[in-house]
Amino acid sequence: MKGFFVTLLLLIFAASTRAQSVEMADTLRGSGKIYVVVAVISVILIALILYLFSIDRRVKKMEKRD
Repeated sequence: MKGFFVTLLLLIFAASTRAQSVEMADTLRGSGKIYVVVAVISVILIALILYLFSIDRRVKKMEKRD
């Protein structure tokens, strides 16, 4: 039963990605703004990863202290 729900979820996800319009991506690529979007997403992901590593270090310090 669990496999059925996972398969159904994947099929819904695949169908929704095909339904998205690529006109916006083509417009952004044509005007060169796609690089700005990629840069902003990259900065956000890098900041999130660094934040998670800093939290992990703090938690490890607290665990060793106790």
